Amino acid sequence: MSSDRYTSAIIVAAGSSTRMGGRISKQLIPLCGRPAIEYTVRAFQDCDMIDEIIVVARSQDIDDIAHIAFNFNKVSTVISGGADRVGSVRRGLRAASRHASYYAIHDGARVLITKDEICRVLNAAYEHGAATLGTPVTDTVKVVSAEGEILSTPDRSTLWAVQTPQVFARDLFRRAIDNVYMNNLNVTDDCSMVEAIGEKVIVVRGEYTNIKLTTPADITLAQAILEKRK
Repeated sequence: MSSDRYTSAIIVAAGSSTRMGGRISKQLIPLCGRPAIEYTVRAFQDCDMIDEIIVVARSQDIDDIAHIAFNFNKVSTVISGGADRVGSVRRGLRAASRHASYYAIHDGARVLITKDEICRVLNAAYEHGAATLGTPVTDTVKVVSAEGEILSTPDRSTLWAVQTPQVFARDLFRRAIDNVYMNNLNVTDDCSMVEAIGEKVIVVRGEYTNIKLTTPADITLAQAILEKRK
């Protein structure tokens, strides 16, 4: 990879797994006999456009995740996460190589990501500076009041469900995350940080299979998809 496109993948795997309900971290849940995080790391390992991988984990999971992650030679470090997701991403940035020109930030729980999807969103980011995977929304979406009353129905043709990885040029994203801290902003994803400083993010069509492991039902679906891929 040329130095102007050196890309560091930051896999954020430091969530609490509260909605999963079990004692084990969702990153370590076995899927078809392998721990979930292994599938995530392998996709980035297999993508030739990725130069290094940083895994950000819960402190209590570091030993277990490191045991898995360091089987892949692109993994440079496994570090503990911050107090929230933004803090975890920031720690990942600090651990990234000084050669990094782009950051590819990915939810560790999106274990079904493929190297082809990663390559597509990387190419868009290299061209535009900021890009994310996403899929068109298929359900009708309603804006609902606190009392449960429907207020409006947005035009579904303009609505997309945003996924990860979300990829950004180094200087752009560092400026965006600094702005979040300086202004104490509440953001829901990494794209929101870039939007907050007035910059554009390109959405690249991803796959509906790029689900996030959140509830036990997602485990069943993920295993079915993995079995089909095999």
